Amino acid sequence: MTSSKADRKAALDVAAWMFNIVTSVGIIMVNKALMATYGFSFATSLTGLHFATTTIMTIVLRWLGLVQPSHLPVPELIKFVICANLSIVGMNVSLMWNSVGFYQIAKLCMIPVSCLLEVLLDKVRYSRDTKLSIVVVLVGVAVCTVTDVSVNSRGVLAATIAVWSTALQQYYVHFLQRKYSLTSFNLLSHTAPGQAASLLLVGPFVDFWLTNKRVDAFNYTVPSVLFIISSCSIAVGTNLSQFICIGRFSAVSFQVIGHMKTILVNGLVRQRLGKTRGKERRSYPVVERLQKPVSSSDSKAVEEV
Repeated sequence: MTSSKADRKAALDVAAWMFNIVTSVGIIMVNKALMATYGFSFATSLTGLHFATTTIMTIVLRWLGLVQPSHLPVPELIKFVICANLSIVGMNVSLMWNSVGFYQIAKLCMIPVSCLLEVLLDKVRYSRDTKLSIVVVLVGVAVCTVTDVSVNSRGVLAATIAVWSTALQQYYVHFLQRKYSLTSFNLLSHTAPGQAASLLLVGPFVDFWLTNKRVDAFNYTVPSVLFIISSCSIAVGTNLSQFICIGRFSAVSFQVIGHMKTILVNGLVRQRLGKTRGKERRSYPVVERLQKPVSSSDSKAVEEV
């Protein structure tokens, strides 16, 4: 019986991680295509649409009786929404202002920040093996992405805000689920409406400040709208899987195992970059011989696709 329960828990753990990895990689690639190919650079408004879709999903689940009523104090909800919105906006802006490589490298900093929060707030003590494991992950992913680094001051600022607010938000997810005995669905049903309302309210103004473009003036074509719908649909799974994984494990574990997504994203980007270069070789064999090799900074435009 004990062995059966352990096997079932292990299977659910693997399923939770795979759910998170697939949806996270998918939404990154869809959002990058939406921004680069169709010019939809309204990251904050898009995030508001993500949470509006998630809110609809939680309402439907509650109507079907799949989510039980629960309570979360308003002050706790407000603090969570502030941290979560800073995290989401910061990550989207970091993804917009930085290369994929620097975006991923900045995310590496969330591991030591999450560790620091757990040490200070939960009095957690990490073993030597755990510390070495974290170092190995950091070194491995850094080596994988270092050739894609392209640094700019506003990107560094966005990344710094994103890292600290994300670490706080992820710690808070685990903290609230333990303190108020909330399931992932319960917590998401409490937080998604507040995030959707606040982001949809301030999103157009933030996006106008960042891009000098109005979201209502965007040329909405059928392909771009389909990409927006795809992004919102995948975001429901991304939001839910994050809450499930952090609730089952911890913010630090979520960050460490989650860097598999870094490898997958960079692998997909490099594969696409390689295909682009291959087409250039076949189309312009003479011109390429006259040009210098493409450096990491020169390839930024291709990465953004």
